Amino acid sequence: MNYLATSPRYALRCVAAFMAAVIAGIALGTGEARAEFAVCNQSFDVVNVAIGHDVDGDFQTEGWWTIGTNQCANVIREELESRYIYVYAQDVFGKPMLNGTTKMCIEGKRFTIRGISSCWSRGHIQARFIEVDTEKTQRWSLFLAAPN
Repeated sequence: MNYLATSPRYALRCVAAFMAAVIAGIALGTGEARAEFAVCNQSFDVVNVAIGHDVDGDFQTEGWWTIGTNQCANVIREELESRYIYVYAQDVFGKPMLNGTTKMCIEGKRFTIRGISSCWSRGHIQARFIEVDTEKTQRWSLFLAAPN
């Protein structure tokens, strides 16, 4: 007979370890669900992403998030207030990766721009964003694939 397997101390340690694991699992599993908009890069290149969305009744664009191959970035971390999110993506050489139709403003470096009209006259660059319908869900992920 194995003394360690039948000792009361060993059994108590096993029960304590099991209970700690159960409590940790419950604590991790009961966290509040976070609403977010994620962009996942399934292309073969690193991509730079900018987004546009309604903020207090006016469009705002923000960028950049650099996303490696087979990685995701949470570009909006708070509750999605807009049904439509606009996305612009380019490769590291500045070549657009999406064929968007909605014109919005971007910058060459990190930016937040309020308003989408008259990009050039306000000193910004005009880019074509795609419209993503999140269907008013709390979480949405957009997957960027390699061009055909």
